[in-house]
Amino acid sequence: MTAKKKAFVPYANEADVVHVGNLMLENRLDRITISGDVDLTMDAAGLAHARRLHEIIKAVVERLEAGPLPDRLPPPDVKTVGNPFG
Repeated sequence: MTAKKKAFVPYANEADVVHVGNLMLENRLDRITISGDVDLTMDAAGLAHARRLHEIIKAVVERLEAGPLPDRLPPPDVKTVGNPFG
């Protein structure tokens, strides 16, 4: 039995994270963050990773092409908060 893969809708929320190998794709409302690594090996596992990455990147490109885009987004507004535990 195989696990059902979770749909990744680019730019839909601030919660979805997809793992492909050790690669992590994080959804945001205004960006997709990709970090880590994955080996696309010349075997069935490598093919599965490549197909999953292709599926996700294709969805990202389609979403970007669907609407008007600014030339560049401003950097994210990062705030430091105090430690609530001490």
